Amino acid sequence: MDGVSAEQMLERADYGVVEAITRTVGLSAGGTPGNGGLAFSSRGFYGVNSVGVAEDGMVLGVAAGTTAYPGDSWGYERIDVLRGPASLMYGSGTMGATVNAVRKQPSRTSSAEVLLGAGSNDTLRLGLGATGALGTYASYRIDSYTTRSAGERDLDNSRSGKFMSTLRFQPTSELQVDLIADRSVQNPSRYWGTPGVDGKVVQSLRDINYNADDSIVRYVDERMRAKLQWKANDWLTVRNELYHVQSDRRWRNIESYAFNPRTATVARSDYLEILHDLEQTGNRLGLNMDWGAHQVAMGWEAARINLRLSNNSPYGGASTVSAWDPVHGSWASPDVTAPKTETGVTQHALYLEDAWRINDRWLAMAGLRRDVYSFARHELVAGTDFDKTLGANSWRLGLTYALAGNTHVYGQVSMGHDPVTSLVSLNLANRSYALSKGRQAEVGIKQQVAGGRGEWTLAVFDIKKDDIITRDPERPAISIQGGRQSSRGAEFTAMFQATPALRLEGNLAYVDARFDQLIEAGGNRAGNRPLNVPRTTANLWGHYRVGAWQASLGLRHVGDRFANNANSVVLPAYTVADAALSWQMDQRTTLSLIGRNLADRFYVGSSYGSQFLVGQGRSFEITAHIRF
Repeated sequence: MDGVSAEQMLERADYGVVEAITRTVGLSAGGTPGNGGLAFSSRGFYGVNSVGVAEDGMVLGVAAGTTAYPGDSWGYERIDVLRGPASLMYGSGTMGATVNAVRKQPSRTSSAEVLLGAGSNDTLRLGLGATGALGTYASYRIDSYTTRSAGERDLDNSRSGKFMSTLRFQPTSELQVDLIADRSVQNPSRYWGTPGVDGKVVQSLRDINYNADDSIVRYVDERMRAKLQWKANDWLTVRNELYHVQSDRRWRNIESYAFNPRTATVARSDYLEILHDLEQTGNRLGLNMDWGAHQVAMGWEAARINLRLSNNSPYGGASTVSAWDPVHGSWASPDVTAPKTETGVTQHALYLEDAWRINDRWLAMAGLRRDVYSFARHELVAGTDFDKTLGANSWRLGLTYALAGNTHVYGQVSMGHDPVTSLVSLNLANRSYALSKGRQAEVGIKQQVAGGRGEWTLAVFDIKKDDIITRDPERPAISIQGGRQSSRGAEFTAMFQATPALRLEGNLAYVDARFDQLIEAGGNRAGNRPLNVPRTTANLWGHYRVGAWQASLGLRHVGDRFANNANSVVLPAYTVADAALSWQMDQRTTLSLIGRNLADRFYVGSSYGSQFLVGQGRSFEITAHIRF
């Protein structure tokens, strides 16, 4: 497990979770407005049903392939990444990795921080954070953040804001109670991509948006939590968390564009309006026991998830506009938007994990988890209601050996599970399917060098996933479970303080991912690489400090990917350069000049259907970070 700290995110000016996470080894982004923007690829597996996103260990049930929270990195102490099957800790939907944002905590020592920023495309941002004591036994933490940008094209404007608050009561050193209330509102870009011809993006159309003037993309998240931690005695700590989350999402857009070069027009279709009313209430109870050489964690989790889905299926509507000077017009569809389904999911999980310190050199780890999901789906239109129960086991075995004080080797095997579709969106067509199962074997080595001035880590892994959806070879029109995919690869990370002034950080990942057995409507995909999975990713940062000044230069490389499982549409590899020049005015204030995509490289970040989402061009920003 590794990740990025708050200091690293500020140093690199990574204000979004996507930007911060894709600096870590092996993670690449594949977000779109349709999946909430938090879709990643890791170790050969892509999407919100294989790479989970959590906050303080709490995962929101994924509905209709969408994960949208948290969108920005302000207010988080660090963002951890646990790679490979993480079902033991987080449940289903974590075959590739889990991203976990860890909040900044209240302190009885008063402090505050402010972030101010302004830059290209009318970008503005403001972050506020404060903590301190309240009376004899209480403390608080408040973080607020807002940002807006006009974007690079019409209707590309975005804005978001959030408020995070924690009130902590600690009447004794053994008892701590946190009350947490958060609200986030995101209005991301309404850009659904640039059309292509013959599987390639039309670069001359990169700055044009074909959506409607009154289009909408909006995510509202409200979270309330009560957390208790009680150190009962020297060997037992009890933790309990009761939470309620509500997420309201709305899309109203024209999402499909077909470019006709002969007539210089774009045909628009898929006039979609979709609304999610998602609520999740749950409780997480954990016991941590320290029994000599054994550190045991066990617990029970329960949650109830309710989703009311409304849409205007079958998404009719069509229009044709000029490719170079489109009249955006208004969104209008012949299909009425109405509630279509109500789904309730009850989840229970039990887990047990033990870390056994055999001696000064050997550490053994073992864990087991059982998840059970009970579904009840009410079809408001079709009337085809159904119930379904799914269950799966996860386990992990690991061993770590200290070769020397500065060198450790490890090995582990684990098993996890993914849903064949978003768990909260199980429907009549896939009600008979079980959870897909995955197995991982991993070995690695971690070493400190040069008297602690540097360190490096190398991990090698092999993952196999069974029971993905495929077509029956004898009856190709029928979908069944039985497909398989696999990945194997290596990840390398390193940091070195070359001189008191020069620090280098970098990582490199290679993955060989493929479908071992998969038949789709268009043919046999065995041997193909899954969509949105690059073979190689790399990051390199150099930081040079002289007195109160620091210059930072970063390179990010993402290898080529495919936009479909047929591997017929290629998203070319790209490398972008970012930089930051910072001046520490005094002990409290740091001013920074930030440049992103310095070479103004044209690249495709991801795809949406037959469209290509073009990455951000060159931009600059000035920020001030002030601590009190």
